[in-house]
Amino acid sequence: MPELPDVSIYVEAIRTRIDGHKLVRAIVKSPFVLRSTTPPITATAGMEVREVRRLGKQIAIGVEGDLWLVIHLMIAGRLHWKTSAPKLGSRNILVAFEFDNGWLWLTEAGTQRRAALRVVEGEAGLQSLTAGGIEPLDVSLDAFAAALRSSNHTLKRSLTDPHIFSGIGNAYSDEILHRAQLSPIAMTQKLTDDEVGRLYVATRATLVEWTDRLRAESHGEFPEKVTAFRPEMAVHGRYRQPCPRCGSKVQRIRYASSETNYCATCQTGGRLLADRALSRLMHEDWPRTLEELEALKTR
Repeated sequence: MPELPDVSIYVEAIRTRIDGHKLVRAIVKSPFVLRSTTPPITATAGMEVREVRRLGKQIAIGVEGDLWLVIHLMIAGRLHWKTSAPKLGSRNILVAFEFDNGWLWLTEAGTQRRAALRVVEGEAGLQSLTAGGIEPLDVSLDAFAAALRSSNHTLKRSLTDPHIFSGIGNAYSDEILHRAQLSPIAMTQKLTDDEVGRLYVATRATLVEWTDRLRAESHGEFPEKVTAFRPEMAVHGRYRQPCPRCGSKVQRIRYASSETNYCATCQTGGRLLADRALSRLMHEDWPRTLEELEALKTR
């Protein structure tokens, strides 16, 4: 799922292209993508674009009349831009927006239709679509610490909870925790002030660094290679590859359709975290340390 850095680059690219231009029409190709009925999407036709902003992991396009088109890409949704019309018969196109200077359209890979488009009115309508989490790049250390300690969850869960922090998901939470050298299962209310400070610095540095990196990669073009898996990442998606800090192999915890990647040496004092599926299968044979894991491989 595109997160804060990816969505920020989308917003910048869209704003550059459509700010001040007229939305001619919106063509909804999939009945599942439009999740609201009032105001009707037809009310946005012919309206000039006044603002484009990020709303957590969502993209909000504001037009005349204080109406907002809010796009949530979910996992597989992606946006595309061209000055000419796309092939509207494509089964992957969910909705297409025709502007007076080009076309913006939303596609979604696979068969599950999770991406969403909503039309809302005014600031109140926009805020009704947010979970209420704080913006990690806009708050002080004290505000960050207060949000983090507002409930006692694992660090991984808290960082990815949109009710606590806005815009952070599975990929960048892995990178943040690796940079801060903190365990993904550390409990938030047991963190020391020093650990919270490290997490605050790591969160801001990771999100800013990746936003800058993605902006530089796009070279002013519309971003077409949006992915949660990048070879330059330290641990996310790099299971069994060497940690760039210490060289130990990156480990993972799998759950449902997601996973957490971490370095046991850098983040958990060499202790392996229990993978629910495998540890349940192996019971007492589940290795507890990297040394035990390596020994198991040589049997």
